Amino acid sequence: MTAVAAPAQRSDATLARRAPVAKIVALALFTTAALLTRDVAALGFALVVTFAAAPLFGITPWGLLRRGWPALLGAATVVLSLALFAADRSGTVLVDFGPVVITSTVLSNALSLALRLLAIALPSILVFSTTDPTDLADSLVQHARVSPRFAIGALAAFRLVGLLGDEWRMIAMARRARGIDAGRNPVRWLRLFASTTFGLLVGAIRRGTRLAVAMDARGFDSGRPRTVARPMPWRPADWLLVAAGALLAVLIQLIAHR
Repeated sequence: MTAVAAPAQRSDATLARRAPVAKIVALALFTTAALLTRDVAALGFALVVTFAAAPLFGITPWGLLRRGWPALLGAATVVLSLALFAADRSGTVLVDFGPVVITSTVLSNALSLALRLLAIALPSILVFSTTDPTDLADSLVQHARVSPRFAIGALAAFRLVGLLGDEWRMIAMARRARGIDAGRNPVRWLRLFASTTFGLLVGAIRRGTRLAVAMDARGFDSGRPRTVARPMPWRPADWLLVAAGALLAVLIQLIAHR
């Protein structure tokens, strides 16, 4: 298990330097436009823009694909499930192999849903994997005017995301050392996967509880005004990024309703 959106190292790339709130607002506009359409051309345009913008965030297109492998797996699962179990099989028959009947309508629906999943997931990975958690907390307080308690909680949660993969591997190795292994039995593998996931959830809740108690003990819940240690100016380039997100959202909808 890998945290695909775990924060990367600080990058000097053009868009990676922008204020986190500006990146999140642009992302929200872009992905909302993709969420509201199932047009293949519009979603394809959104993916082309995502891969074209990846170097501006300091990530190569291939690096984005490697980080987004769960989204790719999810898209493939959507296509496979619709191909096997879709109720609407109207249109031209493309594949007729026993119980598997794939028509043009099934293929169009599966492709549009898979592309929509990718058009939402990959830009999100691109933004959050190039956002430093401390910068995110500072930007939330200074630019979005959120509560410092919420911002610091978001900072702690963002930093702990990367620990999930390490803890998953630790649990798996500990069980393997005790002789608990699924081997090639798929039923045992599913049971082992479920129990490992439950163990990971329990560990995350315990860690979150300890962190909350430690933060309260250090006065994070005192209610007193907090000063800003690192001022983060909102630059014209941040407005340009938000405007670019809005423009791309409009273009996606124009392509979808052409």
